[in-house]
Amino acid sequence: MPLNSQHSLPDNWKRRFFTIWTGQAFSLFGSSLVQFALVWWLTQKTGSATILATATLVALLPQIFLSPLAGPLIDRWNRRLVLIFADGLIALFSLGLMVVFLFGREQIWHIYVIMFFRSLGGAFHWPTMQASTSLMVPDAQLSRVAGLNQALHGVMSIIAPPLGALLLSALPMYGIILIDVVTAIIAIIPLFFIAIPQPVKKAVVHQVEGIRAVIKEMVEGFRYVVAWPGMLIILIIAALLNFLLNPAFSLMPLLVTKVYNGTAYHLGLLEAVFGIGVVVGGLALSAWGGFKKRIHTTIMGIVGMGVGVLMIGFTTPDLIWMAVVGMTIVGVMNPLANGPLMAILQSTVDPAMQGRVFTLTASLSSAMSPLSLAIAGPLADKLGIPIWYIAAGSACVLMGACSLLVKPVMHVEDGKTRPEVETPKLAVTNT
Repeated sequence: MPLNSQHSLPDNWKRRFFTIWTGQAFSLFGSSLVQFALVWWLTQKTGSATILATATLVALLPQIFLSPLAGPLIDRWNRRLVLIFADGLIALFSLGLMVVFLFGREQIWHIYVIMFFRSLGGAFHWPTMQASTSLMVPDAQLSRVAGLNQALHGVMSIIAPPLGALLLSALPMYGIILIDVVTAIIAIIPLFFIAIPQPVKKAVVHQVEGIRAVIKEMVEGFRYVVAWPGMLIILIIAALLNFLLNPAFSLMPLLVTKVYNGTAYHLGLLEAVFGIGVVVGGLALSAWGGFKKRIHTTIMGIVGMGVGVLMIGFTTPDLIWMAVVGMTIVGVMNPLANGPLMAILQSTVDPAMQGRVFTLTASLSSAMSPLSLAIAGPLADKLGIPIWYIAAGSACVLMGACSLLVKPVMHVEDGKTRPEVETPKLAVTNT
């Protein structure tokens, strides 16, 4: 039985959930605009690849190293207050950066600071929102909501860069940052009026405080995953997908120019069709809901992405249309792989453990990015850029096909091997 079905949802769950969801969508929009503007400012100000790489690393650090510590806190604290804190932290530091730009005192290290704290807020925000979704949405609708989330991110990836470029020509930098502050406030307001269901904690949990207690609960989260073979394998698959596919996007400009003999137009076309594919795939998942066993939809998405990446890797300069088709397939299949995977976590992981499991997932996924780039870069320089696409695509297809033969993965939604957690009841809190 899905663990989130152990409590009854109110009849107006759609209004309550989507009011919060809409506010968060506004916040994502503002963050996407500011992220583009900050990267462009660094590019224009320094023209340094080292500066851009450092900014990326600074933004990754909280996700890699602090996410596991954030998990126990998310499971301890009131999740609505955590969302308010995360959005408020981002808004506060954005406001400070806005003032710095307003008075013309901006420095590169200011951008590093804002990126660090925005990432820190995200280390709390994303897993808290996912853990809250599982308690506000019926189990049967989780895949559809995940599809909407995927489509939303696809839309943002399409509209944020051109709109950000347009705003940069029309507004000063502090004006664009102000948009982020306003959208964060829009996200916070509904949280003051709508309660989020909260797992009832054992009394002893509230009596034990301090960093030792947090670390103990973090270790409990690791043990919970390790004791559940199907879930452990799924998290490893998710990490491997990031390891295989992150370099494919990072190497795309070099692939277009050096292998396809293409131009900025071709690069823009490939990025556009990917974004469109993500929107189409997300909306399709939202309408369809996926196969009855969600893991089957995820496996189909993984294999489909592998096929698309293979097409990109085998493309030659005279067959660039094949790369366009391949990139479209990758975009469409991306939500079909990730959406049901997220729904599986929301449906099967004990609500009292979801903060820790989601932050562990985020930490593993974030850690894969610098690791894979460190390997893919030298490998592509030595053996040719297409080799990574061919190897990554083949690995995705093989990994998806082999998953069908792994019983713990195929039965992960049954919950038969799920570790028990002594928090069987849920209550709605209004604090």
